Amino acid sequence: MAITFGVAVLALAMSAPAMADPRNPGLGDPRNPGFGRATLTGLASLPAQTFVPGSEPSGGLLGTTPINGVTPPFTGQPVQGFSGVVRRHDGTFDVLSDNGYGAKANSADFLLRVHRIRPDFRSGEVEVLGGFDLSDPDGHVTWPLTRPDRRLTGADFDVESTVRTSDGTYWIGDEFGPFLLHFSSTGRLLETPVSLPGVKAPENPFLNGEQPNLASSKGFEGMARSVDGRTLYPLLEGTVAGDPAGTLRLYEFDLRKRSYTARRWTYPLDSPDNSIGDMIAVDRHRFLVIERDNLQGDAARTKRIYLVDTRDQNLRKTQVADLLDLANPRGLGGFGETFRFPFQTIEDVVILDDRTLGVLNDNNFPFSAGRTPGRPDDDEFITVRLSRPLSADPRVHL
Repeated sequence: MAITFGVAVLALAMSAPAMADPRNPGLGDPRNPGFGRATLTGLASLPAQTFVPGSEPSGGLLGTTPINGVTPPFTGQPVQGFSGVVRRHDGTFDVLSDNGYGAKANSADFLLRVHRIRPDFRSGEVEVLGGFDLSDPDGHVTWPLTRPDRRLTGADFDVESTVRTSDGTYWIGDEFGPFLLHFSSTGRLLETPVSLPGVKAPENPFLNGEQPNLASSKGFEGMARSVDGRTLYPLLEGTVAGDPAGTLRLYEFDLRKRSYTARRWTYPLDSPDNSIGDMIAVDRHRFLVIERDNLQGDAARTKRIYLVDTRDQNLRKTQVADLLDLANPRGLGGFGETFRFPFQTIEDVVILDDRTLGVLNDNNFPFSAGRTPGRPDDDEFITVRLSRPLSADPRVHL
């Protein structure tokens, strides 16, 4: 069933500047007026134990001890770990699975894949329509891969962010290099992976005895495409050695020149223990960023979406939604008047209209159990209505 999202257009009455709020540091900035409490408007979920039909076994490196009541290895490839999302404007979405089971060492039998899904917020279900695996049949990766058939696995790359460009191809951010990867519409690697100058993670194949200056799997967790389609904005998840604690680098990559520009910004985390989850463009200067702690369930304290502005070198943050405090007047999902999205990793945000966001969790199957202790988390897709419009560039909605 296709989804129809209405576009809300509201007139915003300007009032006196708001008092400073430590949880909403951009409040009072005339470029980014403050937001109130956001509201849950839709909830759909995909069961944790959903596997790609006819796929190869996986999880063989996890041992045989039950994890949250699920015993590996698995008979197929799980449809899980959603770490990037692309809206297709027909009610369907492309979602990127990450490197599999959380580490290079245990994910060699997990095939990297983009799934196509359709959430139905009336039934509360998510339908998996298909998808495609990522591969490098033309040999653009110059170091050894896990499989002789050159299908890419979670031991080759840790893919965490994705955008689609106007030609239908995909740019994907990796954490092992970190690298930028360019794939065709069917998952074929089109170019040599693009390295990030001056930054290398421990998994980088070109270390050659150098000391890495980025922690393991702390590469490109978020990445946005500019509204004019000419530029990528990849955001690291971890702090580069020598940078102030709790600061993350945001880069600019010119798609026409296939190179990084000299521009760079700093994203300040609320706490050095936090991470970012995803990023998407609102207009030429403004972006939405998910920031989260590493906790789940009742222990979770920080799961927020911020609006940031690149007109400040040190990105100024305005909170647009607290995912642990969403109004739920309709009692969606059988939850009370307050809805919590309490997952350890929340790594997908997409703009559906000027006041509505789609948000998905990475369920880290079978490890995360933020919704129900002792049971692996489902993949949940929620829609969130903001308290006021974003006033986004119209091209965001195309």
